Amino acid sequence: MIKIAITDDQRSIRDNLEEIFATFDTEIQVVFTANDGEVAVHKMTTLPEKPAVILMDIEMRKMDGIEATRQIKQLFPKVRIIMLTVFERDDKIFAAIKAGADGYLLKDEPPREIVRSIQAVLEGRLVMSPLVAGKTLEFLRSRPAPSKTPADYQLTKRETEILLHLARGKSYQVVATELIISPNTVRSHIENIYQKLAVHSKVEASEIAIRNNWL
Repeated sequence: MIKIAITDDQRSIRDNLEEIFATFDTEIQVVFTANDGEVAVHKMTTLPEKPAVILMDIEMRKMDGIEATRQIKQLFPKVRIIMLTVFERDDKIFAAIKAGADGYLLKDEPPREIVRSIQAVLEGRLVMSPLVAGKTLEFLRSRPAPSKTPADYQLTKRETEILLHLARGKSYQVVATELIISPNTVRSHIENIYQKLAVHSKVEASEIAIRNNWL
């Protein structure tokens, strides 16, 4: 059973998502909902039951989803956050990624696809709707020529190898199997990679690898 939370300032959307997940009651359990990013941060810090994944809207009144994502990731780095929004603006996409979001889906995604995405982020994969992924690739391809190598970030050969596997969308388990190491060892290397790259998510780390043509 995967425990999730829903943060959206429109009650109709929260209710609709809860109804959708009720049909997946053997797979998904909604532990709380919030109508604002500020409320989501408060519930994360006060409620005893924490979600493994948060579906986060971007545009909200008091605290938007990007700031809420940033604060929650600082407090609970293992919680996965998927931005679920009607917007596909480039500035919002990359602001969410920099804040630590683990995925970015549009609200008109089919219910089963949202559930698959929730399962995917828990496996260490990046999730994006096709439209958002297209914009991301377009953005990365338009970036200036690479100026740094893994050595510039003091990444070891093994850390670089693991980063490139993750940038290709492989899960921790798959990386561990292919490199004949344990998933815990992969996680340990990932923590070192994040520290050396000064990032907080696989999306940000992968962006650096792609931008510098390490793949």
